[in-house]
Amino acid sequence: MSSAAARLGVLASRVRFEEKNILTALERRGVACEQIDPRALSVRAGTPWDGPQIVLNREVGHYRALYAASALESAGVTVLNSAAATAVCGDKWQTSAALVARGLPTPETTLALTPDAALKALEELGYPAVIKPLVGSWGRLVTRVTDRAMAEAVLEHLAALPSPQSHIVYVQREVAKADRDIRVLVVGGRAVGATYRRSEDWRTNVARGAVSERCPLEADLTELAVAAADTVGACVAGVDLLEEPGGRLTVLEVNDRVEFRGLQSTYGSDLDVADTIAALLTAKAES
Repeated sequence: MSSAAARLGVLASRVRFEEKNILTALERRGVACEQIDPRALSVRAGTPWDGPQIVLNREVGHYRALYAASALESAGVTVLNSAAATAVCGDKWQTSAALVARGLPTPETTLALTPDAALKALEELGYPAVIKPLVGSWGRLVTRVTDRAMAEAVLEHLAALPSPQSHIVYVQREVAKADRDIRVLVVGGRAVGATYRRSEDWRTNVARGAVSERCPLEADLTELAVAAADTVGACVAGVDLLEEPGGRLTVLEVNDRVEFRGLQSTYGSDLDVADTIAALLTAKAES
């Protein structure tokens, strides 16, 4: 299939910086591409789909992204990242379990099936610790608890929430770290860029005002990030790493629909992230 004949889709209900630049990069490459709004998408089971046969999943909402990928795959479409990768990356416990099974370093984590069990788990982990929602991004609802009284208050709130999933509690030992973490962008099994994300807040999300600075792609960093992306089956991934006291790296999260505006700004003309992703999509279409 030539590039000109390839039909690619970008699944996104919102065209943000990342989606706009990926679509532009594909257009520059002469690739026929269209945005697919999942809010208007329906797929009949067992029926071939007449839309693009290679689709990049950039939907911001986790569940819509997951089920859109699953539905399109059932119709024979190749979705990047796959539904399986989105299922693992979008659930913090599934990610932690996969990393541990692979033997990759990651903070000590416990899944408690009730808030009462979570309190016992926190006492065993020790304080400070972190309580996180199973599904979520940008650090929302992530809570740092420093003692039993604070933990009891947070868990009492969780117990009162109506959603059964809210009563499944993910708790993690806090990793003592500097005022930064590291985001490594992996595309097609290769680390293409990395940034330090610095913040005065203990959560170093760019969406919360963290500042990005270019981080050297050292061998230990790239090997760990590529292994983490491979573990969850993600072709395009933002791997978040922490530096433990002593310098040991540990994997915190793997993001399957990674935002890269901050990373792109640190690289300027030295790296075109959108075009790197477009190149991967084009290669998939031509294979």
